[in-house]
Amino acid sequence: MIDRPNSGERAILVHLDLGGTAEPDEREEFALLARSAGAEIVGSLAGSRKVPDARLFVGSGKAQELKDLVAATGAELAVFNHPLSPAQERNLERLLECRVVDRTGLILDIFAQRARSFEGKLQVELAQLRHLSTRLVRGWTHLERQKGGIGLRGPGETQLETDRRLLAKRIAQLNQRLDQIQTQRAQGRRARDKAELPVISLVGYTNAGKSTLFNRLTEAGVYEADQLFATLDPTLRRLALPDGGRALLADTVGFVSALPHELVAAFRATLEETRNAALLLHVVDASAPHHARLIKDVETVLQEIGSLDLPRLEVWNKLDLLADEAPRLERDGDGKPVRVWVSARSGAGIDLLLAAVAELTGGARTLHHLHLGPADARLRAWVYAHANILTDEPDDQGGTRLAILIGPTDLQRLLAQEPGRQGPLGSDPSQAPAAGPEHHN
Repeated sequence: MIDRPNSGERAILVHLDLGGTAEPDEREEFALLARSAGAEIVGSLAGSRKVPDARLFVGSGKAQELKDLVAATGAELAVFNHPLSPAQERNLERLLECRVVDRTGLILDIFAQRARSFEGKLQVELAQLRHLSTRLVRGWTHLERQKGGIGLRGPGETQLETDRRLLAKRIAQLNQRLDQIQTQRAQGRRARDKAELPVISLVGYTNAGKSTLFNRLTEAGVYEADQLFATLDPTLRRLALPDGGRALLADTVGFVSALPHELVAAFRATLEETRNAALLLHVVDASAPHHARLIKDVETVLQEIGSLDLPRLEVWNKLDLLADEAPRLERDGDGKPVRVWVSARSGAGIDLLLAAVAELTGGARTLHHLHLGPADARLRAWVYAHANILTDEPDDQGGTRLAILIGPTDLQRLLAQEPGRQGPLGSDPSQAPAAGPEHHN
């Protein structure tokens, strides 16, 4: 068995073009993933094959070339930009005499470093254990040195089965805890449904600027950085829309090409916010050279989690990095908003984005007139929180007359709260009754 060092930062990157030529940005992203995991890149190896080699993935000749490169650079780690089978990893480690990590293991390692909340750590641990369970045999290959015979038979199989049982037990515990979290999220969604607050979910390729946009819209102050997978833990904040409507905005984990299935399964509770969203804001890095591939990769993940058919608005971000582009709102042939160009960093175009979101989620709003007396401060605060105030004019008795735009559900609540009516927020019945409601769709 190869003794695995604790450092493992000096790395060789291996990428094969399988059945075609890879885009240059795919290799750049691979290098960025490796650096995000803390690797010091000391060399790289590229090649092409029609199909992977069953034993070594890269073929015997390329594997020998890789072994010579590892020896020449003193690398402690070989990172493959492809998923490897457990047997391929094991065979490569024996040949190269260093650790071997595939793309899935690399992304899992980054997620393990980025997880901050209790839920995020549970999800990452579950994904890692599921990935490890298929590769458990690697940890006990030293027992293969023992020979058969009386007094020489080792406990390898028993130890391996014990470890598998321990893994299965821990995976079951994690699933149980995440099921509890999923139940809690479902309760929260039912409360939001009762309040008729639509959920707007930010989705997009990793490092597209989702968290920066989230902070710009909500002033939430969530962690943001120019790195892959800066955000793992979902965050929900209330969003005020320009038409007086309200919504909840959810910041979610970024997607990446070939996102490991273990992560999709482990983050099912987090991705529930995306599956149940009323609107998806697909954030696209407008400065990225290959938009089409990034958009396609995001749509692939959306299809995998069952969210591809949800209403979607593209938000082309990082406009500040483009000299010849201006903030704008694009519509389809029916006049429906489909794309907004913004800069989350500078704030350019955010007003256009909010207007488009309000248009897509607001629904029918009603014009309503009401009169509030001097003692109706609590109801006045409620109106300002739930409606769009068009006019607010004082009267001679110290009260105010308001013209507002309000949603149908909130209107029914308001009618039960207006002065002179029975309601939880109503004022003293001795106050002058409100002016008769005037409704205009």
